[in-house]
Amino acid sequence: MIRPALLSVIALALAACGPLVQIGGNTPAPDSLLTLRATAEPRPYAGPASAGTALAVTLPLVPGTLQTLRLPVTTSDTEVLYLAKASWAEQPNRQFQRLLADTLASAGLAVVDSRQSTAAPARSLTGTLREFGLDVRNPGAPVVRVRYDAQIAAPGDRTAPLLLRRFDASEPVPNQTPTAVAAALNRAANRLAADVALWAAN
Repeated sequence: MIRPALLSVIALALAACGPLVQIGGNTPAPDSLLTLRATAEPRPYAGPASAGTALAVTLPLVPGTLQTLRLPVTTSDTEVLYLAKASWAEQPNRQFQRLLADTLASAGLAVVDSRQSTAAPARSLTGTLREFGLDVRNPGAPVVRVRYDAQIAAPGDRTAPLLLRRFDASEPVPNQTPTAVAAALNRAANRLAADVALWAAN
C-alpha cells in the first residue's frame, strides 16, 4: 500500500509539471475573434411599458452548419467548407439575437428578455437563421448571405394571427479574409434586422 505521505509527494510533483489537460483544446488560439454589433442605437427607456405591447426575441434556430464558432463557406450546391482562421466569439445565432433585439428597440418597440422578465410578452418573435456565411459559388463575385425565416405569434392566444416572413440580405466582399467577411456579414445582418423591425412595428 502507498503511504499517505508518498501520495502527497506524488501529487506535488504532478502539480509542479503544470496542467495535464489543456483547457480549450490543443489548437492554437486565433489571432482575433469575430463579433456582430447593431449599428442602430436602442432608444433609452422613457417610462413603464405595457406588457400588452412587449415583444420577446427568442434565440434563432440554426442548421448544423451554424452550430459552431466557425464561419461556413458555400463552395457548391452540395458542399460547405469553413473559412480558415475565422472564429466567432460566440455562436452567430446568439449574436444575431442581440443585434435583432437592439435594432427592434431602436425602432421604438418594447423588447424584453424572456429569460429575465417575469411578465409574459404580448408577442414573441421566433425564427430560424438558415444562412449566415460566405458564398463563393460564383468565384468572380463572392458574397455573404443572411437568411432569417421569422414568425411573430401571441403566446397563449390561439385567435391571434400567426405572421410568417422570410428575410434575405447579401453583401459583396472585397476579399475573403476573416475581417472582411465578418464586416460584410455585420452590414447584411443590420440591414436585414432593420427590415424585420419595420415588419414587426406594423
